[in-house]
Amino acid sequence: MLLIIHGFGEHSGRYENLAQHLAAQGYAVYAPDLRGHGGSEGQRGHIDRWLDYRSDLATLYRYMEIWEGSVPGFLYGHSMGSLVVLEYLTGQAPGVRGAIVSGVLLEPGQPAHPLLVAAARFLSRHWPNAPLWLNLSPKALSRDPEVVRAYRKDPLVHNRASARWGTEVLRTIELVKEEVKSIQRPLLILHGEADTISRVEGARWLFREVSSADKELRIYPGGFHEPHNDLCKDQVLQDISEWLERHL
Repeated sequence: MLLIIHGFGEHSGRYENLAQHLAAQGYAVYAPDLRGHGGSEGQRGHIDRWLDYRSDLATLYRYMEIWEGSVPGFLYGHSMGSLVVLEYLTGQAPGVRGAIVSGVLLEPGQPAHPLLVAAARFLSRHWPNAPLWLNLSPKALSRDPEVVRAYRKDPLVHNRASARWGTEVLRTIELVKEEVKSIQRPLLILHGEADTISRVEGARWLFREVSSADKELRIYPGGFHEPHNDLCKDQVLQDISEWLERHL
C-alpha cells in the first residue's frame, strides 16, 4: 500500500497516472488532498504549524493500515509533499516500510530574499493568515505541453500561501537538514536534472547525507519538476514499480 502526499498548490487528482499504474499491479494507493488544498477545507495554502501536516499524515497512515491490514506500507511525497514525508521520517514513523520522494524541496530554485523572509516572519507572528502569492511558473512543471495546459485550466490549483506557511516551510527545511541522519528507512529519490523549482542539488545532498543504508537516487536528464508527469514518466513509473517490488 502507498500513501501519496502531493505538492504545494495542487491536489491528489494530478497523480492519477501514478495511482492507476500501481493499482494495475495490485497496490492499494491512497492520495488525499492536504488541508488548504484541492477538495479539502481550510484557507488555501495555510497551516497554523507544520505539526498540522505531520499529524494529518500519521492519521491517514493509521487509517490506511486499518483498511488494508498488515501489508507493507510506503510513503510517496512530491515537492512540498517530499518535505512532509522527510520530516515525518525524522521521527518514529511507525509501520512505514520505506519512502519515495521526488522534486525534493531542500534547495528552492529561487531562494527568498532576506527582506522578504524578514517580512514573512513579522507577518507570521502578527498576521499569520496574511496571503502571499508564489510565483511558480506552470511551464517549469513539465516538458509535456498537455500537462502544462491542464494545470492552467485546473480549478483546484492555486498559488496562494500564507505568511505562516512560508515561515513553517523554511523552518522545516532547516530541521530536516539538521535531522537527516535520523532517517534510516529505505529511500528512493527522484529528481529532474533541469528542475528550476527545486534544484537538483537538494536531491544530491539528501542522497549523500541521509543515513539510510538502502538508498537510491534517480536523476532524469533534462527533466523538469514533476518526473511522474514529465516526458520521462514511463521510465519514472518503471523505476517506482521496480523499487517497490524489491522492498515488499
